[in-house]
Amino acid sequence: METSSPTFAAKFKKKIKDFGPAFFIIGYVVGTGSVTSMVVSGAKFGLSLSWALLLSCFFTYFLLISISKLTIVTGNTLMLLFKKTFGKPITLFIITALAVSIISSVIGVMGVVAEVCMEWISVKTSISFLNKPVIATFFIALLIALFWTGKHENFIKAMSLMVGFMALAFIFTSFMVLKESGKSIIEFFPDLPTGDNTGLIIAGIVGTTMAGVCLASRSILVHEEKWGLNDLKKENKDAMSAMVMTFLISLAIMISATGTLYFKGIPVNDATDLMTALGPWAGDFALTLFTLGIVGAGLSSIFPNLLLFPWLIADYTDTPRNMKRPLFKVIVVLVALSGLIIPFLGGKPVWILIASQAFSPFVMPLITLFLIILINKSEVMKSHKTSLWMNMALGATFIFNCYMLYVAIIGFIDFV
Repeated sequence: METSSPTFAAKFKKKIKDFGPAFFIIGYVVGTGSVTSMVVSGAKFGLSLSWALLLSCFFTYFLLISISKLTIVTGNTLMLLFKKTFGKPITLFIITALAVSIISSVIGVMGVVAEVCMEWISVKTSISFLNKPVIATFFIALLIALFWTGKHENFIKAMSLMVGFMALAFIFTSFMVLKESGKSIIEFFPDLPTGDNTGLIIAGIVGTTMAGVCLASRSILVHEEKWGLNDLKKENKDAMSAMVMTFLISLAIMISATGTLYFKGIPVNDATDLMTALGPWAGDFALTLFTLGIVGAGLSSIFPNLLLFPWLIADYTDTPRNMKRPLFKVIVVLVALSGLIIPFLGGKPVWILIASQAFSPFVMPLITLFLIILINKSEVMKSHKTSLWMNMALGATFIFNCYMLYVAIIGFIDFV
């Protein structure tokens, strides 16, 4: 009896499913926070801070494959392993720090989304009854309703498609900038001035790429995928795909901002200033395209943020990730409502968002150190010893994270 070979569509669907965790990371990392950090960096410093982007993607790769291997070998998620090995107090401290990062990110992202939408409405329509609080309330209510009903998969796919269009637009814009700017590549790397929130922006670039929350969720996603030891090569390829795509898209955004903002001396103080970065390619459509992209990026990154805090709690308590539990529903609603703070009370969402990304380096040295200890414990890894090269890579990652912690502290001091 002959078996029919799978169709191209079936093969493509399987490939997409195999790289599910990679797409989660790309979708989470390349969101409103990443766009904001890269545009502000490009507008202020050209490509001078691209080293921070490159190194953070490089070192995040080693963290991803180590966390994934640890989860596969032990069958346990990261926070549960931390609790079992290092105790409850320090693990609760890490979860609390990650929760602060989650909430501050939701606050900043919704502030940017509301401001960008309001700018589009004021420029493209004659509607006068809408304002930022109304827009933010609508989006927050939509996200809560989608969570409550569980009908969010198609919505997230639609938002991801909008983000994809914006990412492609930035890639096209970056090629146009490189071709038509009339500048040599050396001019894209100006001397880096001191002060001017440099430390905060560097920490924001690293924080949005090497996000502690994203790394913790990696363990949960690998656990959900039920990957085994036979899937280690697939997991390595998945992590590599995630970091390469994250780097290329983020670099394209930085190049676009360099050509459209830095060389023209246009500063970025408000979310509406970000829109100029797509000007050369999209022209008059830039405002609409950027608005759609920011809304898509914002809502598709806020929604996972709503789930991550309950996930971390389930991870810590070693209980099923049942989002129908009353406690988890209350947490999701409270985290979602935090997005109304800037639209109602005011503030600079661009810098609040960058500051929320810059908070991640405060907890990364501890996570990296714990990870190094765990993957070298024979009772944890059993016969699956970690190689000398991987230990060297993680050691270098730990040093990099300690330096980024120093940069973040100085950045916050200068900012305040």
